[in-house]
Amino acid sequence: MTKLLKPTAAELEMLRVLYGLGPATAKQVHAAALESRPELTYANVLRLLQVMHGKGLVTRDESARAHVYAPAQEQDSMQTSLLKDLIHKAFAGSGKALVLAALRGGHVTERERAEISTLLDEDRPRD
Repeated sequence: MTKLLKPTAAELEMLRVLYGLGPATAKQVHAAALESRPELTYANVLRLLQVMHGKGLVTRDESARAHVYAPAQEQDSMQTSLLKDLIHKAFAGSGKALVLAALRGGHVTERERAEISTLLDEDRPRD
């Protein structure tokens, strides 16, 4: 498998839309993106999807008149790849430093803390 390029912020936004929609035409992606970005034009969405296809970030089914775009990588796989890159670049390779920064920086709600605690308890070896 060839290594995918890292998506830009705008490309990540389009990927989030596609992960939510599933395979979709540029028109469908544009309509969904308008909810959070009303200034976004159809032409910009189409151009971005075409660039993303060229970079290997999305696939394109050209069998119908309206091309259908889909993420080239599953969401979990993309997130894992981006997270590994962030941990390496910003936290000197330490996952612990990333988690502590998130917990200390107010980026985790009380509900999320409870979920994390439950996950950690489930992973803890039992005597």
